[in-house]
Amino acid sequence: MAEKSLPAVSYLKIPDDGDPYLEGHKCGGCGAVFLGERSVCSKCFARDKISTVKLKDTGVLHSFSVVYRSFPGIDVPYVSAIVDLDGGGTVKGNLINIEPDPEKIKFGMKVKLIYQDALGRKDKEGNSYLSYFFEPA
Repeated sequence: MAEKSLPAVSYLKIPDDGDPYLEGHKCGGCGAVFLGERSVCSKCFARDKISTVKLKDTGVLHSFSVVYRSFPGIDVPYVSAIVDLDGGGTVKGNLINIEPDPEKIKFGMKVKLIYQDALGRKDKEGNSYLSYFFEPA
């Protein structure tokens, strides 16, 4: 049986007939976009006006930290980033394909989402996990 990729997080969607994407939830009252399911908007407190939305694959770097110490088995240094996606939504993820040097990383730089294997992790059945990462656009 062929190995299938599983999403590393619940808001990463892997359709059978298309490219992976991140799913957000948008308030029909104020337009705020969030990750994770909810029935109440945490910005305007509107109830039952939330709908799912496919998030954009581009955005700008809002904040970052170069991580030099982590759990055993995690390669360091790496860049942990917070990105404001175009069209709404703020997402945390790793910034890859750039030197982990604060002099080379600029706040407000354009980034794009890419989807690839989640660092070789597998479940009990041997299925790999698909994750998302950011890279300079």
